[in-house]
Amino acid sequence: MSNYIATVGVEVHVELKTNTKIFSDSQNGYGEMANSLTNVIDLGYPGTLPTLNEEVINLAIKAATILNCKIRKKMHFDRKNYFYPDNSKNYQITQARTPIGYDGYVEIEVNGEKKKIYIEEMHIEEDTCKSAHRGTKTLLDFNRAGVPLIEIVTKPCMTSGEEAKLYLEKLRELLFYGNISDCKIEEGSMRADANVSIRKNVEDSFGTKVEIKNIGSISNVKLSIEKEIVRQEQLIEKGEKFKPQTRRFDDKLQDTVLMRVKETGNDYRYFPEPDIPFVIITDEMIENAKKEIPM
Repeated sequence: MSNYIATVGVEVHVELKTNTKIFSDSQNGYGEMANSLTNVIDLGYPGTLPTLNEEVINLAIKAATILNCKIRKKMHFDRKNYFYPDNSKNYQITQARTPIGYDGYVEIEVNGEKKKIYIEEMHIEEDTCKSAHRGTKTLLDFNRAGVPLIEIVTKPCMTSGEEAKLYLEKLRELLFYGNISDCKIEEGSMRADANVSIRKNVEDSFGTKVEIKNIGSISNVKLSIEKEIVRQEQLIEKGEKFKPQTRRFDDKLQDTVLMRVKETGNDYRYFPEPDIPFVIITDEMIENAKKEIPM
């Protein structure tokens, strides 16, 4: 039995089941020849302009409804500025300040008792292209660039890897049967990151947060959280301090591996996306979306 209380939050990216991408008319597909489902918008050519796919808003309304979220009636998109090879525009279009859904929950059953896992926010964004590492070279496949995503962020309200596993199983079930996403974790259409910290007592402030990325299955989410809790306990027991950091789950080692230490927070210099007007969601849009949700 552990002497520490774990605090766990989960961020999930889910690809939406649309025919075309979020800001272009390229096909939203998987498994096709690399760079065959692309156009100048997906490739980030200068001077190209995004056009918002209405079906993305429709599916996001459905997802927000299924996840018991409040729906924001007036929202805008933001530019998240960062420089990375998989992001050819050098910014990603997302919703930083006005997420479409907020204050939701998913109900799970833990040891015969019901527990609500609270959702802080659910926002829409575009996916980046896919990197494939071949020896010393990295290849880029833009078929995934511009695929519509929703990111679902929980509050830090879970206390174990088991709760995170049950939450993800329930989330996958709801979004799959709601026809929002195919939720194929092995194909990357549902991807989860976990945030883990520990503390001695409930009244103590939260401990140092560690983010675990690139977890390839729901069972590995549980395992990686459990391993991280033990690792942090051992460090604290030895009197060692550690900085906030990002780790990844290594399938071969069945453990987490350090990726980078977070010396400072990332400054993404968010600002409203100037090429997309504000989106106004009407009661009629919400009602029409709700009618399409299966039982």
